[in-house]
Amino acid sequence: MHRSTERFLTTHTGSLPRPESLVRAMYAREEGVPVDPVALDARIAAAVADVVRRQVEAGIDVVNDGEMSKPSYATYVKDRLAGFGGAGNTFVYQDLADFPNLARRVFGDPGRSRRKTPACNAPIAVRDARAAQVDVDHLKAATASFAPKETFLSAASPGVISLFFANEHYPGEEAYLFAIAEAMRHEYETIARAGVLLQVDCPDLAMGRHIQYAGLALDDFRSKAQMHVEALNHALANIPPDRLRMHLCWGNYEGPHHCDVPLADIVDIVFKARPSAISLEAANPRHGHEWTVFERVKLPDGKLLIPGVIESKSNFIEHPELIAQRIGRYARLVGRENVIAGSDCGYGTWVGQAAVDPDVVWAKLAALAEGARIASREFWPGG
Repeated sequence: MHRSTERFLTTHTGSLPRPESLVRAMYAREEGVPVDPVALDARIAAAVADVVRRQVEAGIDVVNDGEMSKPSYATYVKDRLAGFGGAGNTFVYQDLADFPNLARRVFGDPGRSRRKTPACNAPIAVRDARAAQVDVDHLKAATASFAPKETFLSAASPGVISLFFANEHYPGEEAYLFAIAEAMRHEYETIARAGVLLQVDCPDLAMGRHIQYAGLALDDFRSKAQMHVEALNHALANIPPDRLRMHLCWGNYEGPHHCDVPLADIVDIVFKARPSAISLEAANPRHGHEWTVFERVKLPDGKLLIPGVIESKSNFIEHPELIAQRIGRYARLVGRENVIAGSDCGYGTWVGQAAVDPDVVWAKLAALAEGARIASREFWPGG
């Protein structure tokens, strides 16, 4: 994994806006309408090619496929793994419970409302062994004409899969988690073997506090989070840490978030995870202040941070000077070489998500790149 040795590098969390034709095709597939798989694959390949080009043009250094092949960052696993044929899951977001009108708006999102979350009701196993390799192939084909600093692909963590898909088969939570970990190992290692960075999405370590484990005391939640990290590390055991990054997330939805667990309460557990790079929300109004955690907490040797310096739910285009200030706060505390500038979360976390206008997304990413250039001039004078 490249570090910022001459200037601040830029990346983002993973998902990016999909073209409308692909959105319609993905909606149809999720609703059980027959879709020509060859035509859909061609449409995905074309979308990946376009999204890579736009990232490079915006000035992003570490690029990906925009998650074009996935109906959402976590629920895609139902199409790649066997064992998920039970009843759909329901969710209670603790922070939305006191705001029913807002809750209806959040859950009424046309993309979110189409997500399928069937419970695990049989042994979990790899069903589509080619899917991850197809993602790799599309990304490599799309980047062949460009020279990005690096590429990455994202995958759901065992913990977030257990959050979305209820367990109706395994004797307990730990057995379920480790069964998921074993099955996901194939996807993780396929990506890593291809020379592409693997990003594991881990909202379970933060968002899980006010959804999956809202009824637990903090110490009990921390014990659950530790178990999730152990399952994750088991699945990643064969991949070097410097080929791994993880995304820590409190939920990519426009809600109150006043029940979010503070970063300070979980950061020690997060540091135990195998990935060397940690992407985290750091720009939105609920977590923008948490750079101060690193005044008290030392970044472990070998780790680096990818703080979000642009929001993922706002159509405001952050001023590049503000972005530079945000980058600088982290660089002064953990070292300039240990910071890569990123986004809070994705801009297409599920098919049909449109909180941020697609044209604004690209303008925000361009502002991210400009802010990184401004910060680089301060931290690498004369460079």
